Formats: sequence, C-alpha cells, structure tokens
Amino acid sequence: MNKKIYIPVIALVLLVIVIQLIIHASDAAYYLTQLTMSAYYVLVVIGLCLLMGYAGQISLGQAGFFAIGGYISAVLTTYNLLPYSDSGIIKFFSKLRMVIERQDLYGNRLLSFSPWVGFFAAVAITVIIALLIGIPVLKLKGHYLAMATLGFGLIIYRIVLGTAIFGEADGVSDVPGFVLIPACALEVNGSISLRIQNYYIAWFIVILGMIISVNLIHSRVGRALRSIHGSEDAANAMGVNISKYKLYTFILSAVLAAIGGVFLTHYNGSIGPSEATSMKSIRYVAIVAVGGMANIWGTLIMGVLLNFLSLRGYFGTYDDAVFGAIFIIIMLFAPQGLLKISQLQKICTYFKSRNKGHERASP
Repeated sequence: MNKKIYIPVIALVLLVIVIQLIIHASDAAYYLTQLTMSAYYVLVVIGLCLLMGYAGQISLGQAGFFAIGGYISAVLTTYNLLPYSDSGIIKFFSKLRMVIERQDLYGNRLLSFSPWVGFFAAVAITVIIALLIGIPVLKLKGHYLAMATLGFGLIIYRIVLGTAIFGEADGVSDVPGFVLIPACALEVNGSISLRIQNYYIAWFIVILGMIISVNLIHSRVGRALRSIHGSEDAANAMGVNISKYKLYTFILSAVLAAIGGVFLTHYNGSIGPSEATSMKSIRYVAIVAVGGMANIWGTLIMGVLLNFLSLRGYFGTYDDAVFGAIFIIIMLFAPQGLLKISQLQKICTYFKSRNKGHERASP
C-alpha cells in the first residue's frame, strides 16, 4: 500500500485541530456545534461518493438509511422497559449492562436499552434492509435505479411520519446522550460544556470513515469498482463479480449513513421526519456532484462547507432551492465536480466567451 495516500488524512487531522484552536482563540465556540453536525452529515456523502463515483450507482434514498439509523437508536433508548423489568429477558439484558436506568424530562424513572444496543441494532437492521433492497434494485440502471431508491426513501418517510412508535410528525425526543467510554466520561450529546469533546468525537468518526474509504479506493476492490463504473460489460468479461461489488458498496454506503444518523440523533437529543425527506437525499447527491463524483476529498470539503452554511442559516428560507440550483448548475457546467481544475477552466472559458460575445454585440 502506498503510504502517500495517507498524507491527506494526516492533513485532515491537523486541519481539524487547527480549526478548533482558531475558534477557541476567537471566542466563537458556537461554530463547533454546526461543524459537529456537519461531520455526521458528511458520513452520508462519503458513502454516497463511493456508491456513485466508484460503483456508478445513483441513489436517492440515503436519507432513508440516515433516518433508519437515527430512529432505531432513538426508539430503543427512549422506550420505557420498566413495565417489563421483572421478565427474564430484561433481567438477562440488565446483567449484560445492555439496559440502563435514568430519568425522563419530568423526573420519572425510566428503564431503556443502552445506546450501544441502539447503535448495533441500527447498523444490523440497516445491513438487512440494504441487502433486501439492494439485491433486486441494483439490477436496474440509470434513472430506473434512481427512481427505485427514491421510492424506498419515500416509503421510509411515510413510515416514520405515520407510525406512533416513531412519534409521527413530532419525531422522537428526550434521546439520551451516547456514553462511549463510561470510565473517562466520553459522551456524545449536545451539552454546551462538551462542545469541544463532541467536535473531536465527530471528526474522529469521519476520519475513520475516510481511512476505510481511502483504503477501499486504492485496493483491488476499488479497481474493480472503477472498472464497473467504466463499463460493466468489460468488467464482467475480465471476471469481476459485478453484482457482489455493487451490493457490498451499497451496503457500506447505507451503513455510513445510518451511523451518521445514530450519532447526530444522540447529539441533538431528538430526530424528526424531516431527516427522511426526499429533499435531504437530493441534497446529498448535490454535494457529491459539487465535490466530484469520484473525488472523495472534494466531496468531504464541499460536504462540510455546504452543510455548515446551511446549518448556520445563510441560505434562509431558500435552503432547498439553493441545493437544487447547485445541482442543476453543476450538471450543466461541471459534471465532474467543481473542484476539478479542468472544470474550473471550462467554467471560466464559458463566461469569458459570453463576455466577448456581449462586447461584440454592443455598439
């Protein structure tokens, strides 16, 4: 393995530290909240970049997987098991420390599953659903695949919106913090006093995701995925198991989205049906398009930038319209991503030619 591929990872680690120090020095700690949330959304676009840019599969259902992760963990960690505390299975889970006791917002005693149980259950259920969806859906191509994944996302949205256990339109609230390591009080929650800690936790998870993705891209699997993207017929003729690689990449992208959903839900302390809307999925696709379909670092940069601006409210009520316009502009002028130098040159050349045309037309 070429060690040079880890240089950008090291640069990312240093950049994360420098940004935190600058923010701390400028007394603008509130920016860490949006940067932390952006990190969890970035996990979704990293997986989508692998799926679209390398496996060549379009998915408009990533918001559905994000919601599955968040909702499964939220329900398991907020559902009151106290009426069943005398049952054998709950006692068994209690001995394994998979059940915790806490108080709700009103001070009432609450017995619920540990966030670690919610995390592993969310990942397991995501893998099963991605497997069941991916086997038939990934046989489709082009816009047929996009429509099928969009349909999946709409189904998830309607389920969480109309099911009582998922809180319907109100979503699930009072989600406890995710205690990662009890011994050192390492916890994911939205507490102001833990802003710096949560910032580093979020970006540690993103860096792990990037290390996995970079290794995958530069491995034999990555070469197989690029061959599939280039020509499925040629890849098949060379002995590449197309169905297996496409399915595994689809599952990996779904798992990354679910993990982002789990951690963001515990960080915010709640999740609502807005996280499962089709517009959210279109946002993720737009970010990958801006960063570059096969440019995972470009996707990371644009994912952080656009999500941060959106969370800070810079786009106002036109938030969804901005992401839709970005997607259209990129598809027209820079289909390989805005950060690709050749694309920037094409855009500059286009506007220069337009200006020259106006000068000639003017009297």
